[in-house]
Amino acid sequence: METSPASRLTFRTATPDDVPALVALVESAYRGESSRAGWTTEADLLDGRRTDADGVHALLADPASRVLVAEREGEPVACCHLERRERAERPSPVAYFGMFAVRPTAQGNGLGGQVLAEAERAAAGMGATEMQMTVISLRADLIAWYERRGYRRTGRYQPFPYGDENFGIPRRPDLRFELLVKSLG
Repeated sequence: METSPASRLTFRTATPDDVPALVALVESAYRGESSRAGWTTEADLLDGRRTDADGVHALLADPASRVLVAEREGEPVACCHLERRERAERPSPVAYFGMFAVRPTAQGNGLGGQVLAEAERAAAGMGATEMQMTVISLRADLIAWYERRGYRRTGRYQPFPYGDENFGIPRRPDLRFELLVKSLG
């Protein structure tokens, strides 16, 4: 367990016992009225759920994945998922970054940047030389936040999986994901 003394923030790998708290944390950061207390809400773009217990259990069971939990005073305040991905065209693996959530009432004070930095260290520890993520392209504020932290837009897009409620229920017809990348070397 690593600790940042200035903020009393600790990081650890999630366990199955964390699943209910992680689902609640992710849902609160992105969906419904509670998400509007922070700036990462997707409530104007999507209804429905962002994740569920089965999905988080599957991430925990995947040997190529790691779910990080950030805690203050024993309470989860943020989390993220890292997945090591081998690429035939690349000599070294990349890490896919997702399920990033910060408790809405704790957003806007540097906590997200601390979690992202820890995720980058963990990804490098997994052997990855690049971090990749997809972000809803309409989230200009969020993309700008990542750009300030060294991520670059690739101009490569993936369609939003309309009809698959595992990703939420779209409120707009123009959603798509953009790939962002950062070298970890």
